[in-house]
Amino acid sequence: MKRKHWILAFVPPALIFIDQWTKIIILNKFMLGESIPVISSFFNITYVRNTGAAFGFLATAHPSFRVPFFLVIPVIALVVIGYLFRKLPERDVKTALALSLVMGGAIGNLIDRVRLGYVVDFLDFHWKLQAHFPAFNVADSAICVGVALMMLDFSKKEPV
Repeated sequence: MKRKHWILAFVPPALIFIDQWTKIIILNKFMLGESIPVISSFFNITYVRNTGAAFGFLATAHPSFRVPFFLVIPVIALVVIGYLFRKLPERDVKTALALSLVMGGAIGNLIDRVRLGYVVDFLDFHWKLQAHFPAFNVADSAICVGVALMMLDFSKKEPV
């Protein structure tokens, strides 16, 4: 089996498992809005429901638009990722990892949307009372890391 296929066979399933496992813990142990400080003035575990995309983007959009949008767009993204993965050279392990992270994260959040109608977020970073980053989850983290890896990789490639 090709290296890129090993990455695809391992990374997304492992990521989906960890993402869903952490979300199940939050759903079973926390009330909506409940927060437990982990590192004072910096990091809490806080149960938040996100009906939008990353950082609450489109959360206030009308449900007749928002719900189908957030069910269709991830499926389209997964098809595009599958196509890119198929065309990916065998030796391009870094891009295979990046695409696998994005794929696993997209599937993890899509599972929430289909099952719950929203995404469970709980990683809550802030700086005292001055700055507060929107809550996110393991899937969001994987998507961001995957996109960052792709951007770094593409920035190093020679222009065509």
